[in-house]
Amino acid sequence: MIDLRKLANDTDYRDGAIRKGASAGDIDALLASEARRREVLTAVENLRAEQNSVSKEIGRATPEDRPAKIEAANTLKAKLGALEDELQTAQTAVTDLALQIPNPAHESVPDGGEEDFRLEREVGERTPAGPKDHAELGESLGIVDTERAVRMSGSRFAYIFGDAVRLQFALIQWTMNKLMGHDFVPAVVPVLVREDMMVDAGFFPTDRDQVYELEKDGLFLVGTSEVGLAGIHRGERLDAAELPKRYVGYSSCFRREAGTYGKDTAGLFRVHQFDKVEMFVYSHPDTAWDELELLRTLEEEIFTELEIPYRVITVASGDLGNAAAKKYDIEAWIPSQQQYREVTSCSNYTDYSARRMGTRVKEDGATTVLHTLNGTACAIGRTLLAIFENHQQSDGTIVVPEVLRPYCGGLEVIGPREA
Repeated sequence: MIDLRKLANDTDYRDGAIRKGASAGDIDALLASEARRREVLTAVENLRAEQNSVSKEIGRATPEDRPAKIEAANTLKAKLGALEDELQTAQTAVTDLALQIPNPAHESVPDGGEEDFRLEREVGERTPAGPKDHAELGESLGIVDTERAVRMSGSRFAYIFGDAVRLQFALIQWTMNKLMGHDFVPAVVPVLVREDMMVDAGFFPTDRDQVYELEKDGLFLVGTSEVGLAGIHRGERLDAAELPKRYVGYSSCFRREAGTYGKDTAGLFRVHQFDKVEMFVYSHPDTAWDELELLRTLEEEIFTELEIPYRVITVASGDLGNAAAKKYDIEAWIPSQQQYREVTSCSNYTDYSARRMGTRVKEDGATTVLHTLNGTACAIGRTLLAIFENHQQSDGTIVVPEVLRPYCGGLEVIGPREA
């Protein structure tokens, strides 16, 4: 949720929202609605005070005066009821408008859209294209089968078999162990959540069309364990001494991929069901930007140790999601496409989601909204395909990255699976 006071009084904050795509008209409409809400709230509070005063007078009134006092109290009650209804309407209008205003972009974020990112660095030598792309390679080795999955579930699903499954669980365990060494608490989170949780986590209303809904049960399938991790301390006040609180969650994730028809339909890149290891941080506002750099560093370490060439970009303001004030993307080199493709990202949401969540920090007798950050440590499917293509050998086998071998029984090479 946007900070309405800063939006009204801080020009840079307002401009940051406009850089994300908010219109000046929408901002002005929100601020006007908030002014009206405050006006009605003041009237309600004054009327409540008057009602309390009249109620006390009834108890002290003489029998002759009591009927008039009661009538006056009833009149005030009716007025207060109407005014409270007006206050509820005003609050709803503010909430609906506020949900449309994005978290302002940080001053370090470049202006523009998808192609206007800032390149921070490239790491590793670009691997030449191998004989097969990851989809062809997985099918030829018998470790990925999309044809059978399509017959069962439709497009953008896949079976994973044999040593690729061992590699997948090796990725999960290795990543989890790495992050636990940096004080991340491991968590397995619910993947079905209520609508209000999707709103508070910052995904609704903007990303609703990407989410699978179980209408009968009033639940939604999450596209990231970030949602469940954000809800751990919902409505709580944390002591400043506890911060930062770092979590690493593992879950299956689901995404409709609406609007991407015809894009990346082969293999594992853009599927409806996938697994991720996700980082989440509850941070003191003073150290949140340091936490973002930690998340970026950890993501880079993961791809460096997996021996996958990558680049880091700072996403431009117009390409940021509603909740992020700044986001880094880590893009792995995909040899068959001769281009970098996003595999992980990390973002600072500042106080945007925590304000909706009611998650606060106590310090020196005062309470304020803390900041939250998130980052994908390992998107399993996309990381697998990056390993397939960058570690492909001329004989059609795949070399297992050295750091993963202890986690998959010493396996060094993935060859054809016996049917």
